[in-house]
Amino acid sequence: MTARTYDPAMTRVVRKVVIPAAGLGTRFLPATKSQPKEMLPIVDKPAIQYVVEEAVRSGIRDILIITGRGKRTLEDHFDRSFELEAELAAKDRHEQLAEVRAIADMADIHYVRQGEAKGLGHAVGVARQHVGNEPFAVMLGDDIMDDKSDVLEQMLSVHGRYGRSVVALKEVARKEISFYGCARPEAVEEGLVRLLGVVEKPAPEDAPSNLAVMGRYVFTPEIFDAIDKVGPGADGELQLTDAIALLLKEQAVYGYVFEEGRYDIGNKLDYLRATVELALQREDLGPEFRAFLVDLVERKKLV
Repeated sequence: MTARTYDPAMTRVVRKVVIPAAGLGTRFLPATKSQPKEMLPIVDKPAIQYVVEEAVRSGIRDILIITGRGKRTLEDHFDRSFELEAELAAKDRHEQLAEVRAIADMADIHYVRQGEAKGLGHAVGVARQHVGNEPFAVMLGDDIMDDKSDVLEQMLSVHGRYGRSVVALKEVARKEISFYGCARPEAVEEGLVRLLGVVEKPAPEDAPSNLAVMGRYVFTPEIFDAIDKVGPGADGELQLTDAIALLLKEQAVYGYVFEEGRYDIGNKLDYLRATVELALQREDLGPEFRAFLVDLVERKKLV
């Protein structure tokens, strides 16, 4: 395949988002036996809707979701439901009617199946035809951000300034770094580093830092050539981290460091934290729910 070159001066506007959502969700069995993990609700909204809404807030409406077997409900959720809409209209439930229609109209969403589970690198590679020769963002379907988070917007701004790939980084406890990709950073400015290297799930004693790669990326299109060149890892999967490590040998890759607002919906404790914290932020639920939690804590003290 002939390598394509990307001129960062040609365009730094990111118009497309890729959301890998083909994983089996084994950390959340048995709930994910017959439903995608990305459809697990946070109060009354599925996790992946938070991701799509974040993309739209950032100004991107062209979204490609990478799916797999058993993921049809993702497509159904973002499609029109005429029977439901007719029922809501007949019962004069206009607020709910507007809400379900808005879900189908919020973005231009496309779908492609990964085919087989070959890792995150392979899933991103499946998007090559849709993305073409332009920069794009990747947002993991089970990583959600607080509505107040501007991580993606900041990453897009960094890409706009430098014209290069950007990954989201967050400090984690040294003992937890083996669960993530880990960056070897060089400081550029406050909250921004340049990657000198990146390694997938290192042992804590071998980790070059405690900066973990999180589920937000902005890539130049050369990442596809890097994915084509990397081989399967020890687990037989194509690791996106390995492709990033290869890419940064050819061009700069930056890391945007953030602190708060991220929830890993595939992690049970983080899922519960997201449910509680995001519910507390809601005007319709927050005050009553907060009072309940205060009362619950007080009652448990007496037990």
